[in-house]
Amino acid sequence: EAPAKAYNPLFIYGESGLGKTHLLHAIGAYAKELYGGVRVRYVSSEEFTNDFINSIRDDKSSNFQRRYRDLDVLLVDDIQFLENKERTQEEFFHTFNTLYNANKQIVISSDRPPKQLTTLEDRLRSRFEWGLITDIQPPELETRIAILRKKAAQDKLNAPDDVLEYIASKISTNIRELEGALIRVTAFASLNRQLVDMNLAEIVLKDLIPDDSIPEITASLIMAQTAAYFSLTLDDLCGTSRSRVLVNARQIAMYLCREMTELSLPKIGQTFGGRDHTTVMHADRKVRHLMAERRSIFNQVSELTNRIKLQAKA
Repeated sequence: EAPAKAYNPLFIYGESGLGKTHLLHAIGAYAKELYGGVRVRYVSSEEFTNDFINSIRDDKSSNFQRRYRDLDVLLVDDIQFLENKERTQEEFFHTFNTLYNANKQIVISSDRPPKQLTTLEDRLRSRFEWGLITDIQPPELETRIAILRKKAAQDKLNAPDDVLEYIASKISTNIRELEGALIRVTAFASLNRQLVDMNLAEIVLKDLIPDDSIPEITASLIMAQTAAYFSLTLDDLCGTSRSRVLVNARQIAMYLCREMTELSLPKIGQTFGGRDHTTVMHADRKVRHLMAERRSIFNQVSELTNRIKLQAKA
């Protein structure tokens, strides 16, 4: 409520899927609500990098600097992805200094604290420590239940309390996985015209409940299994073809990367041929929606989930 006076910069870190992006958007919305006419910009580190590269290519560096320096609040998501980008780090360093010296608020998110961002320049990391550093922890059981209740109400999903409590008790580390589990259960019930109950939830979620015996699942494993399942190649998944089969396979693979890995949206997009994070976000939402409407999509996602877990164990 006191931009650039109390905590500047505000540095928020935590594992993927705990709601850092959501929190940054909420901070921006609250600032606009609190102060009329405040200039707020949210940007992922990927978008900042792309804008910077384009400004050099098009000889429009002054436009770029106005875009990111004529602000009251700058919110930067996933700062860790500036690693190994020396010129972008240099530009962000000057952007940071300009805003900080003008008493403008800077909010940054990352998957780890500044001291562990060893691939970023020391002068950047030291500046990240000038203000408040705070972490986001996985939610407690009561909070997880509350999150599911809100999601069910928001999306008009019919799920009794015992099912919500069951899901919350089984999935404890990641809000994205938590909401994904609820969507799978309600989608299955909708497709089969069944009521959501404990028996159905246990059946549907048996392949989603975390299994400590399964090694970490990677994007490359998901992509390889998806390509094999749809009789495609990895080049197909990363390519530009817009054929229906390919788009469907690519979107399902992106959705599974969101569900089964800790990768952020920009990192997943990068893995799929350098696509933008908004493409991944669209794929994730579309597959979630289609799972409740098309049995074929629900079955494809379920079968692929099982194949990926079996291959990870092999």
